[in-house]
Amino acid sequence: MSDLLPRHRAVMPNWLSLYYDEPIEIVRGKGNRVVDAEGHSYLDFFAGILTNMIGYDVPEVRDAVERQLATGVVHTSTVYLLRAQVELAEKIARLSGIENAKVFFTNSGTEANETALLLATYARRSDQVLAMRQSYHGRSFGAISVTSNRSWKNNSLSPLNVHFLHGADRHLTQFRGLSDADYIAACVDDLRHVLATAVSNDVAALIAEPIQGVGGFTMAPDGLFKAYKEVLDEEGILFISDEVQTGWGRTGSAFFGIQGHGVTPDMMTFAKGLGNGFAVGGVVARGDLMDAPHAIGLATFGGNPISMAAANATLDYVLDHDLQTRAATTGAILIDGLRAAKGRLPIVGDVRGKGLMFALELVDPGTGAPSPALAARFMEETKKLGLLAGKGGLYGNVLRMAPPLTLSEEEAREGLGIILTALETINGETGK
Repeated sequence: MSDLLPRHRAVMPNWLSLYYDEPIEIVRGKGNRVVDAEGHSYLDFFAGILTNMIGYDVPEVRDAVERQLATGVVHTSTVYLLRAQVELAEKIARLSGIENAKVFFTNSGTEANETALLLATYARRSDQVLAMRQSYHGRSFGAISVTSNRSWKNNSLSPLNVHFLHGADRHLTQFRGLSDADYIAACVDDLRHVLATAVSNDVAALIAEPIQGVGGFTMAPDGLFKAYKEVLDEEGILFISDEVQTGWGRTGSAFFGIQGHGVTPDMMTFAKGLGNGFAVGGVVARGDLMDAPHAIGLATFGGNPISMAAANATLDYVLDHDLQTRAATTGAILIDGLRAAKGRLPIVGDVRGKGLMFALELVDPGTGAPSPALAARFMEETKKLGLLAGKGGLYGNVLRMAPPLTLSEEEAREGLGIILTALETINGETGK
């Protein structure tokens, strides 16, 4: 037995959580599978928290990084021209659909969201920000301020004056059973009421995830953010779409998640999958917003040559292989298969998702109450069966899964079989 776990606990913070009763160390990966230190193989349906977007040991990414390493230049900083940074920014600006777009690179989604909030508050000369209930935008001081999930908030102190909106909380009594149109109307009424009662003039921005990651892949119905933006535009309030988890075709129906709402935001933040494991994040925004701050700025490691080599290769691979279409196809196999089985599995309260971003909500079969215990049981059972999944949600009872976009139809059916086997086993244990 490895001594790595006690060593981890001795020197790493207690709040750095580990999955599983017996945590695993992943030592190898190929395609969409990984192997742990004990030699067990897993089909990876969580992809390093949506980060290994095109799988493991991808020749195109490896070769691009090795070519850059061979130059001897790992880092120069942004005070010098960086060809790969410019090339990647050109691609992202074009794909964003934002007019006169400019791009700033960071190391993570947290940094990206901090940058977007800085740009918005600077432009509007206001610390007032709107965000969504159940949201998550990172672990830094400002990002926690716009996060709406008590499990991820260490204090109430904030550099921002934040008000939270409805939009991904249809389980609440006042919204339960409403049609999409009626729910959108209720949310817009609430937004107008917040603007009339809870803020002063010149709100800086709304920041929102098209699909909430830590929130358990909860999402607003298509069209809600378009309706919100119509209200925001009346007052000049900016819209920031947090695409850290929803970008690059993962939803299948759009290249960026917000496009499913027929909206072009003022800014989008990104990270995670773009580097396929290499640290990269950033903001793409209207040029006037990006250029506005008067102070000098840089990111020491943001946009570094190694990450840019990996990100360019990854984005090219996604586009060249039309992985957005593949995500729609393989995602439908999984989501449709789970929905078809839901009726015979009382522990499954909900199946939701888009493309290769889907979730199961597990509930007590007798009361329908959220069941974190059953979610934990699912994690252990799927690990035993050779599949890695993620866990989250406001109540800790959601299994969230986001395989690499390179998932084949055969692997999708294999994963579906493992998930259903685990659910049937756990459902049988409840006696329902």
